[in-house]
Amino acid sequence: MSFEPATIDAILAKYGSQKSALIQVLQDVQAEYRYLPQDALTYLSDALKVPLSTVYHVATFYKAFSLKPKGKHVISVCMGTACHVRGAPRILDAISREIDVEPNTTADDLSYTLETVNCLGSCALGPLVVIDDEYLGKATSAKMKKALAKIAKDEG
Repeated sequence: MSFEPATIDAILAKYGSQKSALIQVLQDVQAEYRYLPQDALTYLSDALKVPLSTVYHVATFYKAFSLKPKGKHVISVCMGTACHVRGAPRILDAISREIDVEPNTTADDLSYTLETVNCLGSCALGPLVVIDDEYLGKATSAKMKKALAKIAKDEG
């Protein structure tokens, strides 16, 4: 997906092109493209009159931002201690096999991103998986297969 200046200009207009809105602008750009394209960051640097190094510093400091394209569906598997001891590695492996995407990578067709996270802050629900911002607690391989089948059905 290529960057379009008009799209970025519309985002900037929302915030009055203020330097102090850099994080919000980056969030909106990422929501639009599912990552932060390099040419969009350069454009933002010029438009906001913020050094490119500062834009990159912010974009790489926060884990919520990605400089690589993410899939249409983002799956996060908690690998924190509570989830790990309750079977998270097994769940991760089952999801990986089901969608044919290795952990911490994105499918070539940008359909899925499968990532591991250290903690999602809901240890009582472990093992915990988040699919497209929906928390799925006490995850099992069967629950994950059903959730992924629902995504496939909704798109088919």
